[in-house]
Amino acid sequence: MRKTKHSWAAFTGEGNKGEKMVGENTRILPKATQEEKEKREAKRKGKLKALAGKLLKTVAGGKETVKKAGIEDMAGNLLKMPTCKKGAERGSPAEETICKYIEQGKFLEACDRIYNLEHSGNDGVRKSESLYALLAERMWTVVGEALSGSGRMFLEPLQSVGESLKWEKQKEAEWLGNSQETESVSTWSPNFWRKDLEEKLIQYMTAQIPLFDSSANTDDTALKQHLSHLEMAFLPSLEHRSDVFKEAGLLVTYVRGCHASLCSHLSTLIDSNHFSFSQCLLIYEWALKMYKSGSEACLRPSQIPQHNLCLDVQCLAWIILKTEEKLLAVAQKEVGKALREAFDIGKPPCTDAAVIQILTEKTKAARHVSESLSEKVEAVCLEECLRFLKSYEDEIRSFLQLDGCALICSSLRILENCCLLRTGWPKLTYMSSASTGQNVKVNEFLDRMEDDITEHFLQTVTSKVKEALKDHFKKCDSGFDHILESLKQSFLAFGKKKTDTYEALVQAVNAIVTTEYMQALLTTSRKPSSVQRRRIVNKIEEDHRMMQTIIKECLGPAAGPFKDPIKAILELVQTSDDEGMKIALLPILKEFPEFRKEHLTAVLNIKDSLSREDRAALLKAFQDNCRESETEANLLFADIEVKPRNCGLCGCLCC
Repeated sequence: MRKTKHSWAAFTGEGNKGEKMVGENTRILPKATQEEKEKREAKRKGKLKALAGKLLKTVAGGKETVKKAGIEDMAGNLLKMPTCKKGAERGSPAEETICKYIEQGKFLEACDRIYNLEHSGNDGVRKSESLYALLAERMWTVVGEALSGSGRMFLEPLQSVGESLKWEKQKEAEWLGNSQETESVSTWSPNFWRKDLEEKLIQYMTAQIPLFDSSANTDDTALKQHLSHLEMAFLPSLEHRSDVFKEAGLLVTYVRGCHASLCSHLSTLIDSNHFSFSQCLLIYEWALKMYKSGSEACLRPSQIPQHNLCLDVQCLAWIILKTEEKLLAVAQKEVGKALREAFDIGKPPCTDAAVIQILTEKTKAARHVSESLSEKVEAVCLEECLRFLKSYEDEIRSFLQLDGCALICSSLRILENCCLLRTGWPKLTYMSSASTGQNVKVNEFLDRMEDDITEHFLQTVTSKVKEALKDHFKKCDSGFDHILESLKQSFLAFGKKKTDTYEALVQAVNAIVTTEYMQALLTTSRKPSSVQRRRIVNKIEEDHRMMQTIIKECLGPAAGPFKDPIKAILELVQTSDDEGMKIALLPILKEFPEFRKEHLTAVLNIKDSLSREDRAALLKAFQDNCRESETEANLLFADIEVKPRNCGLCGCLCC
């Protein structure tokens, strides 16, 4: 088999002379011989170009990540590598020998020869740099061929690569020991070999890891399969190839490349913005499992065979910490988002069970992996809950600046949310380790929000009812019945009916409606006609029935007896005989001692067919039985002012 020799004209600087000799030899050769030579040369270049492309694909691990232009450029560079064929230019004998050693895979011998040439003077440094580069290129080619799966075939040259790296360390130590300049050592070409080899190993191994698109694979199943592939296929394949590198003395560098490629891949996964809490937990659990297995491997007795390749525990510890940081951040983000959706003012309130699930489900999931991790997740969830309550309070304060009928329903939703938190938080603290400070903050928030939103709600109800009752007794449809129906539906939709807040709210609304109703009734601007009086009485009866229905439907069995001035007034105006009216007046005076003479006159104005004598008798009965208010328990009529008219209250007792 004919051996190919390298041309070293590029290193010796004798290119022009060689070209002249070649030109002279070409002129004396026969034409046929010259054409044959040119064909052989073209064929040789084609083979080298094809070989270069193949080597590049081999190092890339079969992945189509090398662009065609890059392959052709590298192939062109290999074509430019000098050859030592007969008739071509020739270098020095020492350089030709080095070329032979490099071709034969005897890299250690080539290192010694290049080193001697480097220190021989006569431009040896410049020539040695080019030779070192050529040597490194050939060594990385051997490494790439060994990584392609046919490592045993290249064991001998691969061992020579390992010996060359040891030789570099030895020479570096000698150089520093002889007080050579540190700068010269740091710029010496072989000083970068180990780093270059590690980078090429990382590139190859990274290319073997299947890509995982976190934006397209949002479910846990795909990530489980990917991690399983890393554990059951990728790592065993690296383990299989590690044997030949161990025999070649390159196991440390090989393992370092494995660790770096895997850590880089896991780090890329963790940095994804598309991973959910459960997916982050899967990576954490997988890394923790590999970490424990690696730690156990390090603690095994020396007589028990160990794998050559085991994941670096420090590398995995870093991955675990990085994953934990990302996992806690994702937990905080997801809990905040879930709380905002659960307490959306524009949506119906959820249940306290749903809120508890939001704040505990991640802690429970983390507890299956690590108790310490679950404690950290729990702390993050509770802190996010407090942070949400602060933002929710700001949102409510902005809401209170608005106005409109829809605010009645929204206010009740906010109050229901407060009730939900007040009943759910003790359950949550029982299940978790919430601090005393957190309990105080939550209760203070609930107290403030309930007071503010209740005050706003009652003010809104008062305003809407007052507006609807303004012309209620003059118009057929004032909108008062629509207000009552809206209140009823809003109360019936309230989910926390068995709470003190709800019952107090219904009773407060009933008191507001009753007060405003009596105010509108007793301050009618003019004395109605007989037809109008009958219509007003019918309207009072119908309105009272609707208000009673709301109370009974909203409170149910909790609706106990309470003072009802509308019913008392209705009984008074519906009684026909004089004595019956006197009897109906007495309960009013007893229940409402602040009921004044002008109030009674206004009531009598809406009674149909009332004679002057009967009116006078009732007014006298009022004077005989009225008394000063002894207590402020019920001041319904205290703030109702009835303006005097031209007739009535004039002392003539005719109105």
